[in-house]
Amino acid sequence: MDLFLASNNNHKISEIRSRLEPIGIRVLNPKDEGIQFDAEETGKTFEENAIIKAEILYKLTGKPVLADDSGLTVESLKGRPGVYSSRYAGDNASDMDNNVKLLKELKAHDNRKAAFICVMAFIWDKGTKIFTGSCEGTILEEFKGQSGFGYDPLFYLPTLKKTMAEINIEEKNTISHRGKSLDSFLEFAVNNLI
Repeated sequence: MDLFLASNNNHKISEIRSRLEPIGIRVLNPKDEGIQFDAEETGKTFEENAIIKAEILYKLTGKPVLADDSGLTVESLKGRPGVYSSRYAGDNASDMDNNVKLLKELKAHDNRKAAFICVMAFIWDKGTKIFTGSCEGTILEEFKGQSGFGYDPLFYLPTLKKTMAEINIEEKNTISHRGKSLDSFLEFAVNNLI
């Protein structure tokens, strides 16, 4: 089975491919298929943004689409950066820009509890399904690790005593917010799609 992934993020595409392709689901990148895909994330929640992206790409392709919206929520920052995680320091912000802003905002807070949240929307000819996952941790005061992307070098996993950027993709897929969402999607796919 083929499905389009509503993303232009190569790291995200790679993570999702590594989970879906071994069970026979070929993940298509819109760019590789010559499809110009860009969705303005105007939703106020991760779910709204995932659905917006999935619907736009489904209208363009008529093929099954999986979209996710994910981000970091920090307890002492009242859930920020939330849906603005990838553009927290501005529309064209780099991962480093976003991380630096997060560290500045957390200087005045002792509570560094955080969670990564992922909501996936799957659209196909029978409708829309939603899958969610989360991963709890804390935000460090300094960067650790070379893997991953986004806030991974600051996101500490107490159970592993490592940051997300210090674990390999296989470990990450078993404990991450995206991995948990994909687990739910995989269960659905095996029972309904393959």
